[in-house]
Amino acid sequence: MKQNYKLLLSYDGSRYYGFERQKEQELTIQGKLESVLTAMPRSDREPVESFSAGRTDAGVHARGMCCNVFLDTDLTEEEIQDYCNQYLPEDIGVNSVKKAGERFHARYLATGKIYRYSCHIGKNKEVFERKYLYHLEEEPDIEAMQKAASYLIGEKDFKSFCGNPKMKKSTVRKLFNIEIRKTGSTLRFYFHGSGFLQYQIRIMVGTLLEVGFHKKRVEEVEEILLAKDRTKAGFTAPAKGLCLMKVEYD
Repeated sequence: MKQNYKLLLSYDGSRYYGFERQKEQELTIQGKLESVLTAMPRSDREPVESFSAGRTDAGVHARGMCCNVFLDTDLTEEEIQDYCNQYLPEDIGVNSVKKAGERFHARYLATGKIYRYSCHIGKNKEVFERKYLYHLEEEPDIEAMQKAASYLIGEKDFKSFCGNPKMKKSTVRKLFNIEIRKTGSTLRFYFHGSGFLQYQIRIMVGTLLEVGFHKKRVEEVEEILLAKDRTKAGFTAPAKGLCLMKVEYD
């Protein structure tokens, strides 16, 4: 009998074409995970299908992606974790495996997500962390960015910050909080929300950085929201600086 399992994953997305499996592209996180789980000792030989909390884009990383999967196996939770970590590529790791209720679904039951976007400030390149940091030669005006970020908090229509021009579903999302922290030469943005549109966080980062470099006015962020026009918002920050930190459940 199949048991539902909840898996927490970490991965370096640098070389992958996003999380979601693709028919003509082997290099996806989900594709690698399902391939390993399908080969794992089980009572049935059917291909394993996993369900994730979200679909991180190409080049985006995760420290706390949640998935669920139904397996018919005699292996313990720890043995499933060990098997996955033995056969998955070194840039994908399973942090934990726990039995879940039959109705648990990683995506539909998620109540919140926390993402982090990281930048390096300075003339010198951050050589060893280059795959995880967006390089800024000068320091932006953090106070201005914090003021601008306040316009994004709450339940809003983020159509101006959606990277999918063919989006037919609602573009309304709820942002609980945005934190901007600078420690040494590292600048980090933390976004806590109920869910996010395609490229939303990266477009918000690009827009806030344009405010920080005084290319846009603080109050312009509210105008951008009301315009519901992607061309009014800032640039899309590179994928490498973005990391899914945590998926929340009640």
